[in-house]
Amino acid sequence: MNTITHEKLYDLASYDYSLPPENIAQTPASPRDSSRLLVWNVKNDTRDSKHFRDITEYLRPGDLLVLNDTRVIPARLTGKRETGGKFELLLLRNLTADFLEWEALVKPARKIHSGDILTINGHDVFIADDMPEGLRKVRFGFASRDDFMKFLEESGNVPLPPYIHGDNSMRESYQTVFARNDGSSAAPTASLHFTPELLERIKSMGVKVAYVTLHVGLGTFRPVKSSDIRDHHIHTEHCEISDETAEMIRECKESGGRVIASGTTSARTLESFADDSGIHSGVKDTGLFIYPGYKFHAVDALITNFHLPQSSLIMLVASFASNKANAFGHEEEILARLIQIYENAARGGWRFFSFGDAMLII
Repeated sequence: MNTITHEKLYDLASYDYSLPPENIAQTPASPRDSSRLLVWNVKNDTRDSKHFRDITEYLRPGDLLVLNDTRVIPARLTGKRETGGKFELLLLRNLTADFLEWEALVKPARKIHSGDILTINGHDVFIADDMPEGLRKVRFGFASRDDFMKFLEESGNVPLPPYIHGDNSMRESYQTVFARNDGSSAAPTASLHFTPELLERIKSMGVKVAYVTLHVGLGTFRPVKSSDIRDHHIHTEHCEISDETAEMIRECKESGGRVIASGTTSARTLESFADDSGIHSGVKDTGLFIYPGYKFHAVDALITNFHLPQSSLIMLVASFASNKANAFGHEEEILARLIQIYENAARGGWRFFSFGDAMLII
């Protein structure tokens, strides 16, 4: 195993690994729960190779499975500028209750600025404000949220990641089976493995299921570019925990059960509302960046996919694994172990990224 020294723990290069392009999954497994599952007991450093449907072998009555119920919207829009030139908008974060004002990534950003009016399928989009890093505040002129959502369904495209070579026909594939709250520009991909039948099996075991919401935006998928990861800035994403979910978490903890977060977005949401005193309900925009050295307050087990090299997501996974190993002060050893697991999985033909295989870290 390669050794990562403590000095390199915050070095972006320490989170790199080699991945052949053929390991990047282009379509989901069929059925969804037939994907592979690597179960990593961090403290014992044991690893089991399973299928995702076998996750029930590692769940216990009294556990609480927490899912992110965000729904991916057709957030990628194309149209024409007043000059006739083409443009693209990627809607990232809703700013108003009526869904008519958004933070969006604009291309070409150098040619589109505050005061410009863009046209998409005969509908005007007003550029309300310039923001850093190619972002713009955009405003749509519809009378209601319903009218805007109808426009999106007719004019928008599913915002597939650039490493997936698909089209709008994959709209349902890139959606969890329990998605219900509109607002995401990317899917909470760890939960793409669940089927309705598997969820019913899990519930029948005495495992409860609770929901949080985090609308996935730029904070989750923008790459880390700072050579010292502590200099990376996470863009805020809207998240919510209901009173009911907070109470279910408290009851689970008090009864000795485990809170199992499905995906990094569920984990970030839980940790954004948790502290040493427990979990709290509420609504906020979170910019929480979790990397080694962070102490988890709410999450006891994590379901996650195999993430992009040097991404904030692999940093969160490394941090969680260090917590499970109780390796505070020795996080570099856990990080080296995680990178080794990723490289072994790549050599073993495991499928990576959004439609890829999963890990369960316990």
